[in-house]
Amino acid sequence: MWVCVCVCVCVCVYIFIFLIHLPPLLQFVDIFASPPLYLSFQLMIDTPTSPVTSGLPLFFVITVTAIKQGYEDWLRHKADNEVNGAPVFVVRSGSLVQTRSKNIRVGDIVRVAKDETFPADLVLLSSDRADGTCHITTASLDGETNLKTHFSVAETSVCQSVSQLEALQAVVESWYNTLTNCDVAGVAVYTGMESKMALNYKCKSQKRSAVEKSMNTFLIIYLGILLFEAVLSTILKYAWQAEDKWDEPFYNQKTEQERNSSPVSLLCFISDFLAFLVLYNFIIPISLYVTVEMQKFLGSFFIGWDLDLYHEESDQKAQVNTSDLNEELGQVEYVFTDKTGTLTENEMQFRECSINGTKYREVNGKLVPEGMTDDSPDGSTPHLVTHNEELLFLKAVSLCHTVQISYDQPDCLVAAGDPFSHANGFSNHMEYYASSPDEKALVEAAKRIGVAFTGSSGDTMEIKTFGKSEKYKLLHVLEFDADRRRMSVILQTPSGGKVLFTKGAESAILPFTTSGEIEKTRLHVDEFALKGLRTLVVACRHFSPEEYIDVDRRLNSARTALQQREERLQEAFSYIERDLQLLGATGVEDKLQDKVQETIEALRLAGIKVWVLTGDKHETAVSVSLSCGHFHRTMNILELLQQRSDNECAEQLRRLARRIKEDHVIQHGLVVDGASLSLVPVFEKPITLAIGDGANDVSMIQEAHVGIMGKEGRQAVRNSDYAIARFKFLAKLLLVHGHFYYIRIATLVQYFFYKNVCFITPQFLYQFFCLFSQQTLYDSVYLTLYNICFTSLPILVYSLFEQLVHPHVLQNKPGLYRDISKNSLLSFRTFLYWTLLGFCHAFVFFFGSYILMGEDTTLMGNGQVCLALETHFWTWMNHFVTWGSIAFYFIFSLFYGGIIWPFLHTQDMYFVFVQLLSSGSAWFAIIIIVITCLFPDVVKKVFYRHLQPTSTQKSQVTQR
Repeated sequence: MWVCVCVCVCVCVYIFIFLIHLPPLLQFVDIFASPPLYLSFQLMIDTPTSPVTSGLPLFFVITVTAIKQGYEDWLRHKADNEVNGAPVFVVRSGSLVQTRSKNIRVGDIVRVAKDETFPADLVLLSSDRADGTCHITTASLDGETNLKTHFSVAETSVCQSVSQLEALQAVVESWYNTLTNCDVAGVAVYTGMESKMALNYKCKSQKRSAVEKSMNTFLIIYLGILLFEAVLSTILKYAWQAEDKWDEPFYNQKTEQERNSSPVSLLCFISDFLAFLVLYNFIIPISLYVTVEMQKFLGSFFIGWDLDLYHEESDQKAQVNTSDLNEELGQVEYVFTDKTGTLTENEMQFRECSINGTKYREVNGKLVPEGMTDDSPDGSTPHLVTHNEELLFLKAVSLCHTVQISYDQPDCLVAAGDPFSHANGFSNHMEYYASSPDEKALVEAAKRIGVAFTGSSGDTMEIKTFGKSEKYKLLHVLEFDADRRRMSVILQTPSGGKVLFTKGAESAILPFTTSGEIEKTRLHVDEFALKGLRTLVVACRHFSPEEYIDVDRRLNSARTALQQREERLQEAFSYIERDLQLLGATGVEDKLQDKVQETIEALRLAGIKVWVLTGDKHETAVSVSLSCGHFHRTMNILELLQQRSDNECAEQLRRLARRIKEDHVIQHGLVVDGASLSLVPVFEKPITLAIGDGANDVSMIQEAHVGIMGKEGRQAVRNSDYAIARFKFLAKLLLVHGHFYYIRIATLVQYFFYKNVCFITPQFLYQFFCLFSQQTLYDSVYLTLYNICFTSLPILVYSLFEQLVHPHVLQNKPGLYRDISKNSLLSFRTFLYWTLLGFCHAFVFFFGSYILMGEDTTLMGNGQVCLALETHFWTWMNHFVTWGSIAFYFIFSLFYGGIIWPFLHTQDMYFVFVQLLSSGSAWFAIIIIVITCLFPDVVKKVFYRHLQPTSTQKSQVTQR
């Protein structure tokens, strides 16, 4: 009585837990719901099978899963230690001490050398540069390799030695970047989880693949089958036992009191139901998830080992950070890719410019007007710019920027106790660093042409115009911002005049110009954009003494304002940057990476939609799409731009839809701006892949189903699921590895359900012949070892090495990717086919044995031959584990049943297997049953291959 009460309480508790925690339990429902439940039933009630039959597989599954998860945690811990354990130098006890970055505390003075990464959030105290500045890149934060300049305050910039730094006493009232061209000292203000990067970090959301979702759906269906079989068996048991002819044998006759009592009680019904539940529970594939985990974990190594995904120049191989999404690489429907640094090299080259309405191009360090050729191809004679407009344009380019210069410094010994001291003297080589790659490209181009920026000291900027030095005094810098989309400098010329140079986007400059060749320049800018060049417009304004006094007063007033400083600065900037004289425009090229066009075309043929994300102007974005193969000249380019409301956007979408139906063009391209995209309704959530190269792409990478790191930025590497060095590697990653991973794991999942149906259905059929007495058909050892030993290795090896077609065929025929799209191999139709196949084979196993062998029904099918029928790519490992597992089954059975084992209390299989295999009729039955099972499946495969072959099957024939 108490046992039944405990069972009922246990059932209620498990049902409550299952309902409350259904979403997180779905992924591991067989581990954390079913086996413990069955095991608790076996421990509480009199069941036909030993608790070991459920306990041992459960222990095996949990152990293997724990080892796998522990290993991956160790890898992550190892990667964390590389960062947290990086050596750094801090000032302590009067000397420079080396410690680990994780040991930095708030208030520590840290020395950061050239090209090192900042280990914490620091406030700059001093640098080894005379002006106390340093230049950093923020690739770890936003993916940008451009320089940002930081200044130390005058009071601390003089602290160069360790003794001076230690003696410093200050209060900070209130960066994780990379230092470029100097050594600095900084005080740590935020460390560990309080640093800017840690506070801004967004936890990665758990990504579940379509295969996992299908597995959970199939599992619920099989749970329903299990419950149906248990309920049906319990009802039939009491229905049959109610008839007198099925009364118990004479040695176990019921007493008169038992005969007169109610034949069926609720507690007895529940107890029998639970016993049948335990008897049939092996229809649930306990080891499916651990096998899937092992397949994903081991299969992920193939990506890292693939030499075709290795980039020799950077010595980078493909990296797998999340093995749980391998098969999702074969289900991608949309690719969202960043442009700069992902499709392009992020290395700008000056190509063309427009000066006073005339187009020029650079040839061998010379400005050559359009339509003319360079008369000295060797570049030995520099082109002398004789027109004032040309000279003023080049001076504006050389002076309106935030470029810094780094000189090669000779190796020298550092003075004792002074890590920031350096020997004086520089080599003649200098290198430009800039906050924008466009600025660097333009300054370098101006230098090649003859107007070279040679450096700045304090508020003085120096240029050399064809060898003649000129010094300009920097009066004001009007910094770039996203609203104005331009930056300006106000300079005092060598002659004492005041001039403003400004450059920015076309829409930020041309509306404020009052002189110059405006229309011609606008036309040239559009032509540059159509060629895929990044464009900037350059202008100037000369101030009279009175005008400059007014400008200086407005700027100083705005910068010293205690309230609404930003608004007043914007007003001052707008007042100053008007009445401009147009000087010209520039066109800079960001070179495409190798094989970008071929890769995008392959993705399109595979049925994958590609979206290129860029901050360029509309014309430049279209031109880049054309140059990289994203758009074709024959495409009909549709535009969804400047939509201001949901209704307006919906109406435009309807017009575009009608246009697509009316057009006879097969392919269309769509251009959408950010404002319009935010208004577009999304009706489905397809499987997406995002690829980007910087930390500014991390959100996109995390939100997509699959995230891939591009060229630069360690934050993108840490947050991506897969890391590749070049965009071109994406084709093989998806079309080959993704294809293989999906077909392998899809077959693995279907096969697991199939083989468990084959195994346990005879147990259900056997109850019709034993009056539903809950007698087991199989010995407990076979129940325990079936999934662990007899059938696990063949499907695991299959799921690691199977290839329907050769990798070269998959890469050369991207259309084969469509055959596996939309999770086609795990559709309900395919699942139903495998399930029915399992039931059919189980019926053949059971009734074939019953008919051919009489009352001897110990034959069982394990599905190995069916798996051999599905294998297309045979390796020595496939042969070894497939036929070896069958041999192991026979050898184990002979040893298990051929010897009396003293530690076993009962040995029901003693000498049974030896006796069985000594009969020729048994071998004949095995052959007949196997042929009967496989013959319809072979006929079906031949029939469909002949009449309705898929593209993949056609390629298999061509491959042979």
